[in-house]
Amino acid sequence: MIDVAQMRPRSGMPREQFEPLAAEILSLKRQLNAVILAHNYQVPEIQDVADFVGDSLGLSQQAAATEADVIVFCGVHFMAETAKILNPDKIVVLPDLEAGCSLEASCPAGELAALQATNPNFWTVAYINCSAAVKALCDVIVTSGNAEKIVRAAPPEKDLLFVPDENLGQWVMEQTGRPMTLWKGNCYAHVEFQRDSLLDLKARFPHAKVVVHPESLREVRALGNAVCSTEKMITFCKNDPTRQFIIATESGILHRLQRECPDKEFLCAPVYDALRAPTDHCRCSECRFMKMNTLEKVRDCLLRLSPRIELPAPILERARLPIERMLEISARPT
Repeated sequence: MIDVAQMRPRSGMPREQFEPLAAEILSLKRQLNAVILAHNYQVPEIQDVADFVGDSLGLSQQAAATEADVIVFCGVHFMAETAKILNPDKIVVLPDLEAGCSLEASCPAGELAALQATNPNFWTVAYINCSAAVKALCDVIVTSGNAEKIVRAAPPEKDLLFVPDENLGQWVMEQTGRPMTLWKGNCYAHVEFQRDSLLDLKARFPHAKVVVHPESLREVRALGNAVCSTEKMITFCKNDPTRQFIIATESGILHRLQRECPDKEFLCAPVYDALRAPTDHCRCSECRFMKMNTLEKVRDCLLRLSPRIELPAPILERARLPIERMLEISARPT
């Protein structure tokens, strides 16, 4: 039997609040045959009650494989939609239905369809950070962890259209040499990282290695010792002998990094304050949408089995095709 005391988060919620909530969640999860999936950017206490913590690719793989009757998706709206697309007959709940994404909002399905109509030879590659309606218009889905591999596998005779993250698309073009038309979208939390503030931190910690998410600006990616998805960040930091790392992605990942690499030090790459003033008032990058989920909301959505993710049958059917193509290509030997 799971010992709730061993699940206490290293930061965030105090023990006296965490333990009774965690015990209630575990009990409800057993009663409902539920699984809790949490993104690396979730708050520590949610990560600590989750059955699986990972990046978008890992969460998609877990959602596709689960035998649970209920999926509690602790992430943002498009992620829970992806779980529903892969499990149309299961109950999928999102702790806070308002947990959205700036990338998803930047690419409305109608505007994408209008652009696609300008070139019948477009083969549309969609970053998973998009709505189900956008996925239904696309040929393949990618994550930051598999985008390079999937673009390399794209039909050579097609003109590639990459949506919605322009920075990730630029990075994929740099890695593959494959030209693509890029949608002008970005993750607001990642474009806050700036070259000058990162250089200032590197000067203070000259032996630290810099690990950068590819949603960051090109000038920030250029400073990275590694540019990779959150899951690959975990692997890189585990395997590299360096003892100190500067992490340029949403700060929620620091909890998992510290848990899995307790003998190493992780520094949050600084972002500018609201006035765009440099280093003196820097802070860590936080996605306000990811942080909308709380442990109380996880408990409540298990009690009520709501808010549920529901999608029209035609969207479910059409959006499943590019996701399955992603999972199939990802599983191919490198």
